[in-house]
Amino acid sequence: MNKYGQDLFKGTSGYYSKYRPMYPSSLIRFLVETFSLNGEQNLLDLGCGTGQLTIRFSDWCHKIVGIDVEPEMIEEAKRIHQEVRMGQIQWFNGTLEQYRLDNHEHFSHVTIAKAFHWMDRPNVLEELFDMISPGGLVAIIDNYDPDQTLKPWQIRFNEVIAKWYGKDRKAGNSTYTHPVTSHEEVISHSQFDLEVHTLPTYEITWTIESLLGNLYSTSYGSKRFLGSDISLFERDVREAMLDICESGEYKEESTLSVKIGRKGL
Repeated sequence: MNKYGQDLFKGTSGYYSKYRPMYPSSLIRFLVETFSLNGEQNLLDLGCGTGQLTIRFSDWCHKIVGIDVEPEMIEEAKRIHQEVRMGQIQWFNGTLEQYRLDNHEHFSHVTIAKAFHWMDRPNVLEELFDMISPGGLVAIIDNYDPDQTLKPWQIRFNEVIAKWYGKDRKAGNSTYTHPVTSHEEVISHSQFDLEVHTLPTYEITWTIESLLGNLYSTSYGSKRFLGSDISLFERDVREAMLDICESGEYKEESTLSVKIGRKGL
């Protein structure tokens, strides 16, 4: 993540925790079953963000560690965790390599949700292989679909974003392009055995407020890129989106895939 600098998600954490769509219960059920969770396991959530997924496993694990390189994300995760008062969760701000300097424990399983693309993927898998108990799994969760057919409202929203933010997807000090090598290929070239699962499609309902909030939670859509034009941008979004649909509600179908790396016994 170094090439993007230290401010990749600066100023986004409050929007992240409030407006990012929640992971569906089908994902939780799938991982509880696949991981055979019974309250005795130690789980690592790498790239945990503000901890929405991390906290969902607090009833199913003995101990959970959430790691993220963004200090604002970890602070927000701690705040939410204190509010819900569930589970033994340790939050760590830093890289996996930094965590390992002072922590030598092993984990039953690891989750990486919508974050693997930011990482040095082969090196991360190599580090994780040493940290996971025999028979343990790494579950890489994402909904990336380059061939997705966009709905008219999504096309319109993207047009307004491009008008105000530019066509390049900003990412900290640089611009973002999705990795050419797939997650599946990276796992298959690691020491883990690859499994790929696709979960049932589920529906997300957006409002103009949640579309804006979700945008502001992203690395490329941070409010700081708009400068003094925030109110003008938001007015443009509202006019464009209400022109598409007067109700102000927009439906999206989303499909999660879970790429699993399994460590042999």
